Amino acid sequence: MSPLGFLGRDLAVDLGAATTQIYARGLGIVLNEPSAALTATGRTLFGAPAYESGGGIARWPVREGGELAGRLIKYFLTKVHGHPFARPRLVMALPDASSPLLRAAARDLAYRADARRVYLVEHAVAVALGAGLPVREPAGRMIVDIGPRLTRIAILACGAVVAATTVHTGGDAVNRAIAALAACELGLLVGEAEAEAVKLRAGSRWKPIDRHVIVRGLDPESRRERIAWLPVQQLYEVTRAPADAIARAAASALERCPAELAGDVAMHGVVLTGGGALLRGLARRLRAAMGVPARRADRPVESMALGLGRYADRLGAIGPRPPL
Repeated sequence: MSPLGFLGRDLAVDLGAATTQIYARGLGIVLNEPSAALTATGRTLFGAPAYESGGGIARWPVREGGELAGRLIKYFLTKVHGHPFARPRLVMALPDASSPLLRAAARDLAYRADARRVYLVEHAVAVALGAGLPVREPAGRMIVDIGPRLTRIAILACGAVVAATTVHTGGDAVNRAIAALAACELGLLVGEAEAEAVKLRAGSRWKPIDRHVIVRGLDPESRRERIAWLPVQQLYEVTRAPADAIARAAASALERCPAELAGDVAMHGVVLTGGGALLRGLARRLRAAMGVPARRADRPVESMALGLGRYADRLGAIGPRPPL
């Protein structure tokens, strides 16, 4: 039997397009794996085994939707509980201002994974809670959550989303830019996983800008792996387009919100979350574009799971009470 017990604990599930994180009530984050699937030799692998075996041919069910996404969740729940018949209560996130149809689809997805009951939380509220923002206060706060394909920008006050916008760019665009740079400057073929690793090696601090970062890729002539070095300054320059698009969208959202909330954001600043928040120099670009302070959350990649976990920790007999 799993340490979580036969029926299992209540869980918060951050079903991300690239990574799934699961938070168990009272225990914290107990699973963090790629949201990948791979069908081969008559069987389907999920999570880390699929990603490690499939490389570039693995599928991403959360992006595709459908029956495979339900099987992905079921796989993760079984892995956490150690028993295929565990039926936990789940806390999950939905995009802000979701339609009733989308909410129904999210509930159906969870129930197909054999959840006992499902509670849905607005995306921005969950992320802000996980980033440690006092979202129930009347003062306005801005959150910029950078995912693989989308960046979600929201201004919150009194526990609700006051304004929100979405930019169709994110970490994937950054990784493609890094891969293109490696091919052009180094003559190396770099996959998605290595491009992500290069971004993390470069770090998110602005200085020192004269550092170099190691890159591992395939030499197309020898067909062997080769190691080379890239200046961090080049990485910063090549990722300018997606970073600037995010900065412009955040500045535009701030201009459209009520003056008193804009003043609050100017005072308290912008908080960056999601894997894309690790991009070097992004906070600096936001400060320059908006004229307000900007910083990364302490645990940007885990902010969503931690925020949903705040709700899971407070699940009562009749449903989740809002976190304090």
